[in-house]
Amino acid sequence: MLCAGIVGLPNVGKSTLFNALTQSRKAMAANYRFCTIEPNQGVVTVPDERLDVLAKISKTQKIIPSVFEFVDIAGLVKGASQGEGLGNQFLGHIREVDAIVQVVRCFENSNIEHVMDTVDPIRDIEIINTELVLADLDSIQKRRLKQQKIAKGGDKKAIAELALIDRLEVHLNDGRHAYSMEVTAEETAVRKGLFLLTAKPTLFACNVGEEDLAHPENNPWVQKVKEYAATHLGCGVVVVSAEIESELITLPAEERAEYLAGLGVEDGSKTGAATLIKEAYTLLGLRSYLTTGEKETRAWTIRAGDKAPVAAGVIHSDFEKSFISAETTAYDDLMACGTFARCRELGKMRTEGKEYVVQDGDIMEFKTFL
Repeated sequence: MLCAGIVGLPNVGKSTLFNALTQSRKAMAANYRFCTIEPNQGVVTVPDERLDVLAKISKTQKIIPSVFEFVDIAGLVKGASQGEGLGNQFLGHIREVDAIVQVVRCFENSNIEHVMDTVDPIRDIEIINTELVLADLDSIQKRRLKQQKIAKGGDKKAIAELALIDRLEVHLNDGRHAYSMEVTAEETAVRKGLFLLTAKPTLFACNVGEEDLAHPENNPWVQKVKEYAATHLGCGVVVVSAEIESELITLPAEERAEYLAGLGVEDGSKTGAATLIKEAYTLLGLRSYLTTGEKETRAWTIRAGDKAPVAAGVIHSDFEKSFISAETTAYDDLMACGTFARCRELGKMRTEGKEYVVQDGDIMEFKTFL
């Protein structure tokens, strides 16, 4: 199962957010540095309103959403790449995840210590990014020494890797992530083998106070993070209040919208946690296709770009081997038509073959030799 790592400085709300996302109390959330040492892992369900709609159409009570994993990683500090604050251990934990959700503090609270004494999310981001870049520079320098010996014998793969390492070094020294460097398909495979921290896709989570939840656009720190993310790293930003999300999970579902309305949030179904989970799911390169019937309505997880036989194999490995075709309709087409029967009448129910690339929200029924 792919996982997203929650990363950031100490006391920015990582563990509180992790507990809210996983609806658990696995991670200790306390007002002191390094209250988290070993990473906490938790499975989250992906909010998908389409499942409820399909369940009503199919008259089924059982709904099974997609899932993936979050990992709460202890806070990094300046000098982590040189071992400060158990940095080498924590950087190793980041190396094991597939994507990074970097939590940045965008609220003032005199009762919660800040490791740098003042709130400045851009400075905090640059501290984390610097440590990741320095760790990667150290990794590629060690790799270069090894490959140089092999390249002397004329090994073409080693020579190509050294050329990529040279480009990566320049890119990283400019303070940019390896993920943002343009590479060919062949270079992508080589870069993956370097296990670089900055090659992991990244998403920023701006942790705000409850007073900013309804109108985060009025929070100047949030705007600065959005500008920085767009101009420096080309990645997304989600606004969330870890404190509010941790309170929401203690309430019955029917009371959550009312609670948020009291804070000025108009659409209670679109909480920061729900948005963050969806964005992290997409960041990991995951997509969902849907099946529905009398027994259950379900979202199945695939990777972006997967073809129909691979999607069928997610249900059962034998389905991929014995794949014939897939009856497919897009969720939006079903909503426009109203019923599956009407979709067939209007030609919106398609028969797709082995080369069809499954799209997020496709409603599918497979035909196999079994």
